[in-house]
Amino acid sequence: MIKWLLFIAGAGALYLWIKGKKQTKLNTDEAAKIKAERSKVVEPEVIVQCHHCSVHLPRPEAIMQEARFYCSQEHLDSLDAQGWLGSAAWHMSPNQDMRPEGLVPDLMVIHHISLPPGGFVDNNSTQFIVDFFQNKLDSSLHPYFEEIADQKVSSHFLISRRGEVFQFVSTHNKAWHAGASSFLGREKCNDFSIGIELEGDGDHPFEDIQYSALAKLSSQIQSVYLNLQFAGHSDIAPGRKADPGKQFDWKKFQGKNNIPVEKLPFGLNTR
Repeated sequence: MIKWLLFIAGAGALYLWIKGKKQTKLNTDEAAKIKAERSKVVEPEVIVQCHHCSVHLPRPEAIMQEARFYCSQEHLDSLDAQGWLGSAAWHMSPNQDMRPEGLVPDLMVIHHISLPPGGFVDNNSTQFIVDFFQNKLDSSLHPYFEEIADQKVSSHFLISRRGEVFQFVSTHNKAWHAGASSFLGREKCNDFSIGIELEGDGDHPFEDIQYSALAKLSSQIQSVYLNLQFAGHSDIAPGRKADPGKQFDWKKFQGKNNIPVEKLPFGLNTR
């Protein structure tokens, strides 16, 4: 009987010892957890500013475009107060100057450009155009680049073969895109126009995605400049320029945008 009592007492002591060890570990773990929670550095919430309207908002809630932040898709897709389109890739060109005081653009001029000529057919050559408008084109890369090395030109916007939209000059300022030109008797079209370059040439059809991007861009610009009319470079500089050329489908452009025909004074025929 005494043996059984001793056995039970030993088992009880062993149980209490094991339970005590477990409780000690739990207490140690809990204490370590509490200490770790207390020692955590609370990271401050990052607040950013909408580039369009200047409202402040938490960074995770903002839409990021390049290094800029926007509070809504609407603001991303709009021209801001400085004449820059949020959704475009910005590459400011030095080839620009101020418009005449009080003059608001009322003409959109459509161009085409390819560097080198036809280069987009076999290669992604958009960057050459970007460099050209920023006076950064390496003339040693192609014989044609040597021919245009001294030219200083720009456009407000460029639409690549993939439908990407680039902006080089604020719509408030003059881009150097039209040259010697006249629109319905008004000279110096750079003063009152917005230039849109399509990556392409007169020999290859433009891509559907370019027409879609052009329609969207035209609408975005028209929402600010309500009295816009539309013309090709060849319309305002006949005999000197041929772009956007016979491959540009004016009916398709007009249809995608539902532009009133009277806004296209040179008509919808290819030219």
